[in-house]
Amino acid sequence: MNEKKKTYKMKKPAQQAAKRQKTERKTVYSRLERIPEGNADSRIMPGCLVLEGGAFRGVYTSGVLDVLMQNGINLDTTIGVSAGALNALGYVSGQIGRSARIILRYRHDPRYVGLGPVLNRKDRGVIGFDFMLDQMNRIEPLNVERLMDPGRRLIAVATAITTGWPVYFERRQDVQAFYKAVQASASMPYVSSPVTVQGIRCLDGGCSVKIPFEWALEHGYKKVVVVRTRDRSYRPQRHDLSRAAGSVYGDYPEFAAALANMNESYIRELEILDRLESEGRIFQIVPSLPIQIGRLESDMEKLGDVYWQGVHDAKENLERLKDYLKA
Repeated sequence: MNEKKKTYKMKKPAQQAAKRQKTERKTVYSRLERIPEGNADSRIMPGCLVLEGGAFRGVYTSGVLDVLMQNGINLDTTIGVSAGALNALGYVSGQIGRSARIILRYRHDPRYVGLGPVLNRKDRGVIGFDFMLDQMNRIEPLNVERLMDPGRRLIAVATAITTGWPVYFERRQDVQAFYKAVQASASMPYVSSPVTVQGIRCLDGGCSVKIPFEWALEHGYKKVVVVRTRDRSYRPQRHDLSRAAGSVYGDYPEFAAALANMNESYIRELEILDRLESEGRIFQIVPSLPIQIGRLESDMEKLGDVYWQGVHDAKENLERLKDYLKA
């Protein structure tokens, strides 16, 4: 029996290059070069910026903050939860586009998301904080001098697993200690190990408070600007989360209770925020359209679209925001 011999065609250099480009487009945002660069103005104005978390929905906040920095809106206090705390680093350091470039260029880097961080003893979770907060500083260094400016306050909110209560870690003189607080703030429950900060074992700040605007009000700030990552119509479903929380965190009943009540607490926060906004006490920048991506979204074009939505919404609100801050 005669068998046909298999023949293999060598790919031409142009075909190989096209294939490489196609692969890169899948792993890196195709319009990355359009993300703005530069440094924010050094002048500071009174007020507190409050940043919600939301995992990769935080790229929306990155877009908002880039517009604020480009327009000289540098508030003297910034408080963030989870992805909001990570975004706060780029905002306070005044580095336009840095936060967005990390996710839009490195989302598929094995050091950033996935098994690599799970196996990294410095991470022990699905997100590579060692990469974001250490290795990235060799690629695109944070302006640490500006980040540590004593004229600005910076707070990361985490949740103590022994009490289920929020812990407000303020940046002091030790930048590495604050990085650890940011890691704790953004370490998602169920998929991350607790992070010890100042002797307190913590997980994601969003387990106890999603949007820490009440901290700003309690500390007497007259101008409070809140950046949300859910649209105005969004309300979480009232599921019973107690069984799942108890099965994983049974040794920490207060923390399990905070997880079980997380959605109810979030609904309460959203209702209070909208009331305060109607009274003119706070200013909100809220997604004009629902952000429909996964917590660890892998589609780079979707992530890029969310960034530009943040840019668009910030520009739409810019003049009203300026008026609010002047009043």
